[in-house]
Amino acid sequence: MAEHGAHITTASVADDQPSIFEVVAQDSLMTAVRPALQHVVKVLAESNPAHYGFFWRWFDEIFTLLDLLLQQHYLSKTSASFSENFYGLKRIVMGDTHRFQRLASAGLPKKQLWKSLMFLVLLPYLKVKLEKLVYSLREEDEYSIHPPSSHWKRFYRAFLAAYPFVNMAWEGWFLVQQLQYILGKAQHHSPLLRLAGVRLGRLTVQDIQALADRPAEVSMMQQPARSVIENIKSALKKAVGGAALSLSTGLSVGVFFLQFLDWWYSSENQETIKSLTALPSPPPPVHLDYNSDSPLLPKMKTVCPLCRKTRVNDTVLATSGYVFCYRCVFNYVRSHQACPITGYPTEVQHLIKLYSPEN
Repeated sequence: MAEHGAHITTASVADDQPSIFEVVAQDSLMTAVRPALQHVVKVLAESNPAHYGFFWRWFDEIFTLLDLLLQQHYLSKTSASFSENFYGLKRIVMGDTHRFQRLASAGLPKKQLWKSLMFLVLLPYLKVKLEKLVYSLREEDEYSIHPPSSHWKRFYRAFLAAYPFVNMAWEGWFLVQQLQYILGKAQHHSPLLRLAGVRLGRLTVQDIQALADRPAEVSMMQQPARSVIENIKSALKKAVGGAALSLSTGLSVGVFFLQFLDWWYSSENQETIKSLTALPSPPPPVHLDYNSDSPLLPKMKTVCPLCRKTRVNDTVLATSGYVFCYRCVFNYVRSHQACPITGYPTEVQHLIKLYSPEN
């Protein structure tokens, strides 16, 4: 029985195929980087909204741009993504035999490179945006923001009903592919690799030597005289490459820090964390004086600060404690990502519906 399962933990010498544990580990690496950076940006935005609020509002686009630079650098220099290179793997073009394989230092061909970039960078960005859209539509449907008779309401209700099944089919596709990979029936652990026309393999001794010798070869090359435009293009290319290299170096160091965070916030370590970080509850925030002439707050506590009318469907903003009409604060927070009174960074999930005893 152990002989039949040996391919799960060891790769075949003939095709140098990595184990399922290696490919799953490299997949989870970049998955862990995004929420870690997002948490850092969120803390900075909450500490200083004026300076860092921009990075929080446009985090998805900034992260995608940095990820594009990083992955393009690694795919063109090492024939692998950042996480694949970190685990000693490379992308091999389908159809290349073991004898005529390209060295990793040669990079991927343009066709496979652009396909890989699309699946590594663009597809995750679109998936994140789609999940946020679904969450927003569910919020609107739950609180009936749109009129019941609108055609748009019927459309997005049908979309919300179909999305879980589409997502389940997507995840099931990946699960089936991984099971086939474990059983030795497929060369790809992910269907996206098949669509990109590549498969994963381990770095060989020749690949490692070529990657180590590449910086020295580049520095020793004699470059002929070039025009000003060519010099500018070369300088821009070096600047982008340097930025990607700096980013990759920082991420390589940050990977070890992420492993520490995973341990620190693990469920079995929570009790220890609570005992070490137990602090007395902070005092409640000092609210503005309702008798003042502040234009932000109405004098009557039953009036919504946004529409200046008696509140309907009372909703409190958890980040500041102020109460508004749900429709007013929902539209404001979705547009500005901030509290209307304090300016604190806020998201739609921070809205809490209040229920009176009569209801």
